[in-house]
Amino acid sequence: MNTAQAGMLANLFPLALIFLIFYFILIRPQQKQQKEFKKMLESLKKNDQVVTVGGIHGTIINVKEKTLIIRIDDNTRVEVDKSAVGRLEKPGA
Repeated sequence: MNTAQAGMLANLFPLALIFLIFYFILIRPQQKQQKEFKKMLESLKKNDQVVTVGGIHGTIINVKEKTLIIRIDDNTRVEVDKSAVGRLEKPGA
């Protein structure tokens, strides 16, 4: 290995180190969070209390393949996409 190749490797090392730092600080935690969110969406069931990304609080009364029917008041039901659920407030009984 000559000095030109060694110098080139020395220049690539900091770039590789920066990539590894970004992977472990930004990319990996975000992938883990997306995986947990997807798992939460798949586990939604009747009587779970949820909050949509629009801020609507409600209770799931029916789970379909791609949508949920949520009761937000005594006589008010709304059908929303599963992807519209922001978080699970309280699991149902």
